[in-house]
Amino acid sequence: MKVLVVRFKQIGDSILSVPICYSLKKTFPDAQVDYVVYEHIAPLFEKNKYIDNVISITNEERKNIFKYIKKVWAITRNNYDIVIDIMSTPKSELFTLFSTKAKYKIGREKKHRGYTYTHKIPEPEKSKNKVDKFLQMLKPLEKDYDVKYVEDFSIEMKNDEKIYMKNKMEKVGIDLKKPVIAVAINSRVPGKVYRIDRMLQVIRNIIKDLEPQIIFYYSPSEKKFAKEAHEALGNDKHIFSNIETASIRELGMLLANCDMFFGNEGGPRHLAQAVGIPTFIIYRAGLDIKEWAFRGENHDGVGPLDANPDAESLSLEEQNDLLTPELVTKKFEKFYKEKILK
Repeated sequence: MKVLVVRFKQIGDSILSVPICYSLKKTFPDAQVDYVVYEHIAPLFEKNKYIDNVISITNEERKNIFKYIKKVWAITRNNYDIVIDIMSTPKSELFTLFSTKAKYKIGREKKHRGYTYTHKIPEPEKSKNKVDKFLQMLKPLEKDYDVKYVEDFSIEMKNDEKIYMKNKMEKVGIDLKKPVIAVAINSRVPGKVYRIDRMLQVIRNIIKDLEPQIIFYYSPSEKKFAKEAHEALGNDKHIFSNIETASIRELGMLLANCDMFFGNEGGPRHLAQAVGIPTFIIYRAGLDIKEWAFRGENHDGVGPLDANPDAESLSLEEQNDLLTPELVTKKFEKFYKEKILK
């Protein structure tokens, strides 16, 4: 048995989709389960016991249709028995088009698409969250197999990887015997970014009240933003903005050495969850909390509804104005004291 799972999206979606791979491996222990993702995300899923091969699509292949088609053709020569196209776009559907021998070619039901699928999955009327929604793409397999569903999306960082990053952190002066918070002061999606002036005030409050060690992590394109934010805070000694991570997997190693994650919603928040640390995010107006938030024992956040239960009747701008630094600080510090200083 050979299975191919295709997921063309960014960090968060790719992480929340791996339960499909995990469920397939549990259902078919001897099967070869391959996962197709974008090149910059691929390192996250290396060394994963539930994924046999991580297949990456490079930026060049994404931009050049001829190279892309050649890559898809080469991948599908593996003669997969099951192909699951989570994204279900015209480009990703090429995997099912070229997989002529696959018994199951599963994709999402979309208008004027999916002619090469054997099974089209409609948008679920009910789902607990994104993971639950993605797992429903395995429903067609229930006709022939006893599908073992796994909602877990954890990603293991190996001990040598954590030690490598631990040494890197200690080298810049971080004391790992004291609490360390990874802070997302920015986000790839502008609509998820909490106003920087307010974010800086929250960080001032946290430093004054709790004196934790704070890491401003960043992608290469966000380095200038992080450095300027640190400067705006007077290069406070509690903040570290000098830890370079060469890949998304190194960010995972960094998060695995922190006590918790705080800040804007985004893929890194899901990565923090995946490596097993508590998370507290700032929910901006319009975020579908039910699907993305994953609130629970070790994961929480603060949003406009915490300030006003009737906030949904307001405009997005008015809702976001309710997220004052005082409210965010109060909610965060309560969570921090319960989970970190317990």
